[in-house]
Amino acid sequence: MQPVLQPGNEVELVWRARLEEHMGDFRMEPVRLRAAQLMESATALYGVQAMAALLRLLPERDPHLYLYDSLSIILDHLHDPADAGELFVRFEISVLNDLGFGLDLAECAATGARTDLIYVSPKSGRAVSREAGAPYADRMLVLPAFLSDRSRGADHDSLLAAFRMTAHFLNRHVYEPRGITLPAARDGFVQSALKVLKSTASAAS
Repeated sequence: MQPVLQPGNEVELVWRARLEEHMGDFRMEPVRLRAAQLMESATALYGVQAMAALLRLLPERDPHLYLYDSLSIILDHLHDPADAGELFVRFEISVLNDLGFGLDLAECAATGARTDLIYVSPKSGRAVSREAGAPYADRMLVLPAFLSDRSRGADHDSLLAAFRMTAHFLNRHVYEPRGITLPAARDGFVQSALKVLKSTASAAS
C-alpha cells in the first residue's frame, strides 16, 4: 500500500479487533489520490510536508475537525502559489488557536477599534491600530491587510509579513518551549511561494 500511503492522499480506515484492548488491524480504502499532482510542484511538495510537521504538534487522539476540513481545502489549492500561501498562513493561525495560542486580529488591543488595524503585538498576539501602535511601531509586527480584511488578497509583501508573523508566534509558543526549530520544509514552501508571486508581479508590471 506504499503508493497510496503518501502525504496528500486521503484514505478511509476501518480498525477491527475482537476485543478493544487487542492490537487489531486496519482495512484501508483510497478516497482521493493527490500525491502525484503535489509532487509536480516544489511549492506543493514543501507545503504538504510543512503542514504534516505542524499537525504532528497536536495532541494525539484529540479531534480537530476544522483543521481537517481546512487541510482538505488547502491540499486542493497547493498547486497555485498565490492561493497556497494565503491558505497556509491561515492554517498556521488555526493550528496556533487549537494549541491554545490563538491570535486576536479582529480589534485593537488598546482602543477596541476594528478599523485601520496594521500592527500585531509580538507579546499578546492581538491587533493594534495605526494610531495606538505608532509610538511602538519599531517593536510591532506587521498585520497584513488580507488577514484583517477578507476582501483583499495577498501579494508578495503582505504574504512575507504574514509568514514572519506566524513564525514569530510558532517559535515563541510552540517550537522554542519544546527545544525544536521551524521545519525546513516550511522555509522551502515560503521561499517557493514568494518567488512565484514575485515573478508573477514582475511579469504583470
